[in-house]
Amino acid sequence: MARQKVLLVYPDFVEVRGATQMKGSYSEGLASISAVLKKGGHHVSLYHMNAPVSKEKFIQEIKDYNADIIGFTAWTYVYPHVKELLRWAREATGAFTLCGGYHATLAPEEVIKAEGIDALCIGEGEYPLLDLCDRLDRGEDIYGIESLWFRRGDGVIRNPVRPYPENLDLLPLPDFELFDFENFLSSRIKTALVMLSRGCVFNCTYCANPQLREIYPNRSNYARFKSPRKSIEYLRAILDRYPFIEYFNFMDSILALKRDWFMEFSELYRREINLPFNCRLRSDLLDEEIVARLKDAKCYLAHLGIESGDEELRYKYLSRRMSDQQIIDSFRWLNQYKIPTLTYNIVGLPYETPQKALKTIKLNVRVGAKRTITSIFFPYPNTRLAEIAREGGFIGDEVDYTALAVLKQPQFSRYEVIFAHRFFRAFTAFYRLAYKLPRPFSRWAERFFDWLFCTKLMPRRVLVSLHFAWAGFLSSTKRLFMRAAPKPYLALRNLLIRLRTGKKLSRRGRGY
Repeated sequence: MARQKVLLVYPDFVEVRGATQMKGSYSEGLASISAVLKKGGHHVSLYHMNAPVSKEKFIQEIKDYNADIIGFTAWTYVYPHVKELLRWAREATGAFTLCGGYHATLAPEEVIKAEGIDALCIGEGEYPLLDLCDRLDRGEDIYGIESLWFRRGDGVIRNPVRPYPENLDLLPLPDFELFDFENFLSSRIKTALVMLSRGCVFNCTYCANPQLREIYPNRSNYARFKSPRKSIEYLRAILDRYPFIEYFNFMDSILALKRDWFMEFSELYRREINLPFNCRLRSDLLDEEIVARLKDAKCYLAHLGIESGDEELRYKYLSRRMSDQQIIDSFRWLNQYKIPTLTYNIVGLPYETPQKALKTIKLNVRVGAKRTITSIFFPYPNTRLAEIAREGGFIGDEVDYTALAVLKQPQFSRYEVIFAHRFFRAFTAFYRLAYKLPRPFSRWAERFFDWLFCTKLMPRRVLVSLHFAWAGFLSSTKRLFMRAAPKPYLALRNLLIRLRTGKKLSRRGRGY
């Protein structure tokens, strides 16, 4: 029996206003799909795109794979580019074309209209794609496969979504070898990106998770983890294949989402893996016992979402029902146990003002966040906050996926939003300095920085242009340093962590 040859195309970059931000990272989803297809006897290859390519180069390279099926994965930001790739693939090959990923799931009616597409996959793709390959292999009808929509003639066949796999332990280990794992930017600094879970139980309005959860008939158990023992086996498999790995970056939405699971896993991890790691957490799920366990297990960086420092905005528009005090308490425990923190923040939210954005900056200073990441709100298709923005008249029916700031709000103009985004860290540093001054100088400095941030006299366009140039230089320099001199980069990172935590990160199995 002939087996299907599948080519997975992974556009792993972000295009914003023509500027390409290259990534080059591991995709757990594609690795899992590949593992399931290979277990079923099919052949899988990866075309990993770290930057856009010309039509001529793309066509020549995909022809060389001679694939029966070409599957594209698409984030919303990169979907305009994927539309081109689909058209080019149709022009150059006779392969069956398929699109999956977040954007295909969130906006299927848009994606199924793309020129050159045969089908799209809604939701988790391992078993829908396995069914497709098996049926094509046997010459059977493919148009009734759950979770797949098909474009047939002038019409569209919309099949219902199949239940997701509830027991992640039954999935084969991801196909790490699909990727050039050793040459990832993260691998160059001896870090493996891993995920032990899928899904989230919360309903943050800016996030796609509530919409992704609602498509399934078995949505009640959407947040799933590998068992603690299977998780350890997964991490051991990575270390066996790639013994140079000395750090883990857990990409799960919330590593401590399920308390009992986390307590069991963290103890196994401490005893059997014992490598430094960073992870994503949530303030209203933390307590001192969990933070102490994080410290014992060698957590060297905790990622937490503040998103907005305005409590009313968090509750009313973001559906993040955590108080300022809960956020402050979580950081107090993390600071007490000397676990450095990284916060996620959003500016340009619907109904936000410069004064409300200032609250976000000040809350970061108040909790002692060591690092901050700030993004400009983007209305992902069919999310609740996108609908709130549309109801407020801040966006139309068509959204420019490549725009840096999408919303048009009279109380918070685009350039005010971009300025808040680009100078978030600078003002965080200003307020840290202001709060260290003795009274009344501290209050005077705070009022001055308040005025500086909000005044219409600020030459924002000029400052933003200068900041873009400077940030591009710093980013390029950092990436060059990581690629060309990974050992010095690691030494510098370890030094910074030691200064922040007061303890030394060590090689595997030696503890702090």
